[in-house]
Amino acid sequence: MPKTSARLLSLLSLLQARRDWPGQLLAERLDVSPRTVRRDVDRLRELGYPIVAAKGPDGGYRLGAGSDLPPLLFDDDQAVALAVALQTATATGAGIVEAAARALSTVRQVMPARLRHRVDALQVTAVEGADTRPNPQVGPRVLMTLGAAVRAREVLRFAYAPVSAPDASDADPATPPRRVEPHYLVTRGGRWYLVAWDLDRDDWRTFRVDRISPRTPTGPRFSPRDVPGGDVAAFVASRFQGSDGSGGWPCRGEVILDLPASVVSTYTRDGVVEELGPDRCRLVLGAWSWPGLAATIGRFDADVEVIGPPELKGAFAHLARRFADAAAEASTGDTTPPPSR
Repeated sequence: MPKTSARLLSLLSLLQARRDWPGQLLAERLDVSPRTVRRDVDRLRELGYPIVAAKGPDGGYRLGAGSDLPPLLFDDDQAVALAVALQTATATGAGIVEAAARALSTVRQVMPARLRHRVDALQVTAVEGADTRPNPQVGPRVLMTLGAAVRAREVLRFAYAPVSAPDASDADPATPPRRVEPHYLVTRGGRWYLVAWDLDRDDWRTFRVDRISPRTPTGPRFSPRDVPGGDVAAFVASRFQGSDGSGGWPCRGEVILDLPASVVSTYTRDGVVEELGPDRCRLVLGAWSWPGLAATIGRFDADVEVIGPPELKGAFAHLARRFADAAAEASTGDTTPPPSR
């Protein structure tokens, strides 16, 4: 930021902090001369800020009533970006949730009415979680359309592109549009999702926003429903774990590993690790499927004792046969390298 612009923002912040400011004190706080303060005050007046000067040897400055301040100059996309950034502060882990909420409230008050309505319509729920896949881009217009439908509690119609489609515009026009009651606009790991009650399937669904092409107009108003468990963040997290929304992984098992607990804990995000000795620990872990859980545990490259349940023991046996067959095929195959060119 240019030095003069930064100084103007600092001056404006000081004027908002107390009722009256002696000119000399402002100069000292800004580390400039009184003459520079006078010039900066004139610049703020040119921008529309009502700053009153007090006459006399100890003359100073006072900022006029806040209702007379000019609105902040944001375009539509900037307003959307600001609302998203401040509302998703909960997922940063930086401990600034309350400050972000106050900042959004403060900035909203000095926005033009049109932009205030846009910011109010975009209510975002941030869910913690990582996604290593490339994050598809979602246009602010789509976010605003979905956010407005969520806020108004109006039935939404949209075309939904298949996973294989490059983007939402490649949805099959012959496929009837989805009809949902939109409840939450969620961001997780850089991706956007719409949590909605699917009217045609009579069940909760989580839709990827980058695959949605909204249809207008929206439908009739609906009464809000409670997501399973009552917590949308927990509901979305459980859906990514493959459960029905009641919480937890669909497959969960317990084993004993011949490894130090400190080593296992380093590579276990949501499992429970209990130390049993210097080189032995108990691990309780969940996964999408029993073979998936067995494979996850097998990556530790240590002797494993399965405590339970029987499905996990069966998954280890299943993988053992599969890996043995793969090793046998590899040993009988032609491993001669191709001739060099």
